[in-house]
Amino acid sequence: MQRVLTFALRGIDALPVEIECDERPPRRSSGTDGGEEPRGGISLVGLPDASVREAVTRVRAALSNSELPTPRGTCTVNLAPADLRKEGPLYDLPIALAVLRMQGVLDDGCDEMLARFGVAGELALDGLLRPIRGSTSFAAFARDQGLHGIVVPKANAPEAAAVRGISVHGVASLGEAVAFFARQMQIPPEREPDECPPPFGSAVDLADVRGQEAAKRALALAAAGGHNALLIGPAGSGKTMMARAMPGILPPLTPDEALEVTRIYSAVGAVPRGAGLIRERPFRAPHHTASSAAIVGGGSVPRPGEVSLAHHGVLFLDELPEFPRVALECLREPLEDGFVTIARAQGTLRFPARTMLVAAMNPSHAGGFAHSASERRAQEKYIGRLSGPLLDRIDLHVEVRAVPFAALQGARRGASSADLRAKVLEARGRMELRQGRGMPNARLAGRDLDRVAALESAAQRMLESAMRDLGLSARAYDRIRRVARTIADLDGVDAVGESQIAEALHYRVLDRMRAAEAMR
Repeated sequence: MQRVLTFALRGIDALPVEIECDERPPRRSSGTDGGEEPRGGISLVGLPDASVREAVTRVRAALSNSELPTPRGTCTVNLAPADLRKEGPLYDLPIALAVLRMQGVLDDGCDEMLARFGVAGELALDGLLRPIRGSTSFAAFARDQGLHGIVVPKANAPEAAAVRGISVHGVASLGEAVAFFARQMQIPPEREPDECPPPFGSAVDLADVRGQEAAKRALALAAAGGHNALLIGPAGSGKTMMARAMPGILPPLTPDEALEVTRIYSAVGAVPRGAGLIRERPFRAPHHTASSAAIVGGGSVPRPGEVSLAHHGVLFLDELPEFPRVALECLREPLEDGFVTIARAQGTLRFPARTMLVAAMNPSHAGGFAHSASERRAQEKYIGRLSGPLLDRIDLHVEVRAVPFAALQGARRGASSADLRAKVLEARGRMELRQGRGMPNARLAGRDLDRVAALESAAQRMLESAMRDLGLSARAYDRIRRVARTIADLDGVDAVGESQIAEALHYRVLDRMRAAEAMR
């Protein structure tokens, strides 16, 4: 019996799977000629799904078209452990290698190689290899298991090579894989490409946005502190354009963050071909007709949703009140906890979802701010589509006014993305010195928040009065303090004083609207 090590993708994690192969010789014919009964075949067990069961047909065709022998007897192929469901076509190549080893095409000298390498790949009928999902997770798993390396389709080798400490060999066909394990061909380890194509497209430059300097500052605050932001303004005021500029002012991904993002995109097969480590922060902008499963993940076979695909990046929800209410409410836990938990009968999966939410909305269904009593009632009804607990999780409610004609005609350009990015990086540097790397102000909680965002006495009185007048929650209290701390960092100020609290309260537009409506 022969074994080949591969993996099963569960969420974005790789779990060990062993391909075991045992062959029974062909039965003798009952006829007088003494010939063998031509009933060779492959029997597949081990809880495979339909795409795995179809591997039998693909493997036989690939072996035949690669001029390699097909089984004459009956091969039983077991995908162990038997209680773990196997999905997808990634088992084609390891099954083919196990069958060839059983038949002696790969001799005893190959056993050492097969024991040191993990193998995965989808076979075309002509023996060529097609890309698979999850090769980055496979490489991380193989490294943690102490394997020497992995063999994957050539198209997946660059993204798998993003994992350091493991040798990744890309093969283009079944014949190349056989030659590699038979030591008839040297395939050098893949090197991560020096330059990767940008997977998320070029960001808009904020210099092209006219007359919205106050909103730009709010976006710089969001980028510096990792705060969620909601842009509220009439149609055509530049909300969407500014939101799409966010990736251009965010700090670069750290190596650990880049690997996490690459693992997620590898698990859904979304890493651009030829790309290695994803170095740009993700920017996801689902349409407002997206379902809750599309936003937070799920399905019969759970897969990451948009909030996980935006991990360490930006999730942009345009026309926020138009999204299904259930989809928006599903965002409450990941925005607070930084992960999504999907529970199914087969088990529970956790997807990372540490994202920055940037949303945009018109103040009313008509598109503009209210000016009469009837318009105010319509505006209140439209904003009422958003629940209080969801709005509590958004730190900055930014009012975006219509751009005046003079600003559109003027030759003066406002702050550019490069200008704001420099300020954001300086503010992040202050946070790192004070709190450590990977801990922006938006994640501060408990004693850490009390320590780094202690308020001066005048600021305490102002915040106390605002909480009473606006009816703010304890969660909003902490979020205002975090924003005030970021304002101080962006301005290079050590203490959190009255001016910082005043500006932080200025970014609670919806709270002020609701308080004003309650007083009428």
